[in-house]
Amino acid sequence: MRVVVIGAGVVGAAVAAELAARGARVTVLEAAHPGAGTTANSFAWINSANKEPEPYFALNHAGIRAHYELAGDGAPWFFPTGNLEWAVTDRHKEVLAGRVARLKARGYPVEWITAEQARELEPDLAAAPSHAVFAFFPDEAYTLPVLLLSGLLGRARDRGATVVAGARVTAIDPGPAGATVVCADGGRHPADAVVSCAGRWTQGVAALAGAHVPMVDPDLAGSATVGFLATTAPAPARLSRVLTGPRLNVRPDGGGRLLLQALDLDGSADPAEPYAPDGEIAADMLARLPEVLNATEGTVVEKVRVGRRAMPGDGFTVAGFPAADVPFYVVATHSGITLAPLLGRLVAEELHGDESPLLTDFRPTRFTSGEVLPPPPPARRPGEQ
Repeated sequence: MRVVVIGAGVVGAAVAAELAARGARVTVLEAAHPGAGTTANSFAWINSANKEPEPYFALNHAGIRAHYELAGDGAPWFFPTGNLEWAVTDRHKEVLAGRVARLKARGYPVEWITAEQARELEPDLAAAPSHAVFAFFPDEAYTLPVLLLSGLLGRARDRGATVVAGARVTAIDPGPAGATVVCADGGRHPADAVVSCAGRWTQGVAALAGAHVPMVDPDLAGSATVGFLATTAPAPARLSRVLTGPRLNVRPDGGGRLLLQALDLDGSADPAEPYAPDGEIAADMLARLPEVLNATEGTVVEKVRVGRRAMPGDGFTVAGFPAADVPFYVVATHSGITLAPLLGRLVAEELHGDESPLLTDFRPTRFTSGEVLPPPPPARRPGEQ
């Protein structure tokens, strides 16, 4: 089987690796360079705790397990150290309590812990107000997404896949026994099947195949598709896991750096604007950092960027054939980091005829041409991760 995969982010790389492992002749076409889209601009927190409704939760929960399977006894990109969340406001406590109860009923690992237990997990955790409550999600993890991408692409190449950078797809021409993918540089790539893993460019790529897969505008300022991420210079604070606090989320980012996320600031995020490392957004996040971690005095921000999520029109993952008679399979999700290893396996299985019940509720055929979708959701708030 000859397969062309469009997009060399983590999802495309995972699909390519799995297809190549099953003997397919795989060509990955990337418009810019691997990881140029959402992959390298993600908080990269692997979780299913706030993924609803239940089919979406189940898909993401399986995604967590797939990361553990991929990493095996250890991988340089995977850190299964859990997530520690705490709440101080009545509203956040109510949201957190409801989530913990729901997750316990589903068998998802989560436990209430004391402030003392939280500081045993993270010795440099800043003192929280006495009325704060803490929940620990031990099976959650974070990844260093570029290392994850390199691992997946490396597996794909080791199994014979070809990765072509600078190959912007301009046409998908159907044929009697497959399709030919045409690129702007004149390259033509015949295939028995085409898999789109084009992230936030999915709508345009799908249209080339005559398919309708609406995506929320990834450049829409202040929407749930955009969000600030700030990377600090190396800091001497001890941190080993994801922390989700009332006003700031933090995780390690390699080499002593910290990755900062403040959800309530995302309403002003605009991908068209530059944000200086010594500007207002960076200063606001740094002012909050001592609320989360001790030993961060003098920490500076090296980079502020606006991440753009690949969000299908109704907010949920898309995976499947838009039409039964066209060898074009489309994958799109704003949970790409959590789902990539799982989707790689499931998509490869489906292209070989083994349909997955996990994907039943996420077929692209749920969209109809001309359908008016609801407006995109606003930026998220603390407790709504």
